[in-house]
Amino acid sequence: EENYYREIFPYEEPPFIEFDGLIPPQQIPDEIWITDTTFRDGQQGRDPYTVKQIVDIFSLLVKLDNNSGIIKETEFFLYTKKDREAVEKCMSLNAEYPRITGWVRANEKDIQIPISMGITKTGILTSVSDYHIYKKLNLDRKKAEEMYLYAVMKAAELGYKEVRCHFEDITRADIFGFVIPFAQKLMKIKDETGMKITIRLCDTMGYGVPFPTASIPRGIPKLIYYLREEAGVPSELLEMHMHNDFGVVVANSVAGWLYGASSINASLLGTGERTGNAPLEQIIFWYYGIKGNVKNMNLKVITEIKEYYENEIGEKIDPQKPFVGNFFNVTRAGIHADGLMKDPEIYNIFNTEKILGRKPLVIITDKSGTAGVAYWINTFFNLEDSKKLSKDNEKIKLIYQEILSMYEQGKVGAVSVEEMLNLVKKHIPELIK
Repeated sequence: EENYYREIFPYEEPPFIEFDGLIPPQQIPDEIWITDTTFRDGQQGRDPYTVKQIVDIFSLLVKLDNNSGIIKETEFFLYTKKDREAVEKCMSLNAEYPRITGWVRANEKDIQIPISMGITKTGILTSVSDYHIYKKLNLDRKKAEEMYLYAVMKAAELGYKEVRCHFEDITRADIFGFVIPFAQKLMKIKDETGMKITIRLCDTMGYGVPFPTASIPRGIPKLIYYLREEAGVPSELLEMHMHNDFGVVVANSVAGWLYGASSINASLLGTGERTGNAPLEQIIFWYYGIKGNVKNMNLKVITEIKEYYENEIGEKIDPQKPFVGNFFNVTRAGIHADGLMKDPEIYNIFNTEKILGRKPLVIITDKSGTAGVAYWINTFFNLEDSKKLSKDNEKIKLIYQEILSMYEQGKVGAVSVEEMLNLVKKHIPELIK
């Protein structure tokens, strides 16, 4: 019998959260890692990449990972000639990480595509909610499970070393009625064939919540707990794939690590279907927070990736997006600029210049004060400590007075670099070479 959880998902209203007061144990796996979906789900939320862009971005991921193995793999569509050409060019780079994997539907024809290209791991779409089984596939649970298991067995016959079953829409699925029994059968196939089978928890509609006392199917900690304890799926075979429809994609993903899943699936800049996936660049810093290091990853490549998207692809990145937005370490407030002048640690989250190659900056408005003007000039002209100007400098005060006048006369928006340079040229001409 179909279970649509109408008490939680009425559709004519936003969904509800049920709490049962039970708290599963926090169990961070010894080894955790990240997988990438920039070229698969990422392309479902943006204009398709060109072959060159795919190869360039893949190369940047390789450079970012820097043989640390933290970004363990990435996944690709393989259906079009363009898709396959891009994958072949990426494979020709012979990078150890991220490893290249495929993505296919649960049918015999699709299953043959990745292995024919020399790809020995693929994702297989195995939708698990009744919304998808009955309404999308027009099947019942028994027939859907038979179709999925046949596809997995076919993969084993074809010589795959590993498959990844995408439990689509798990946060609306009947966990004990379908998900757990299906996962148990997959673990049995794994034991019988020797082929690794990863289960990807796909929070397809972003309904998941990170709270340990939240009930299934929405509670992420309990989903992981039941898959581990009831279905016998080990941590290293559990992967999180979250969506951001309710704004908690990062929290849900990290809850996966905290409660026993070894891997988080993410995409660069968080691009993906509708509101997107977990931003890979953000997940890296949560890895850092949990493990205390990122091995030999090259984090300055995050800034290279940002610049590639902006300059080569023409992407307009949200300026306030953590770690990659133009304003992520920028202030407009004079009191904050004053703090930055005294010690960057006061208003900068970490040494962003050392780690990401980005100095903390100020944007000048009528709220910036003389401290903001002084900090902007000192930073823009990279003045040595002995030559830095203070907020009490008379020339700084004159520049700020002119800025206030601009806004009193109706200026809208921040003061541009060109406007600031004109003011500096007028009042401190010795700085303009």
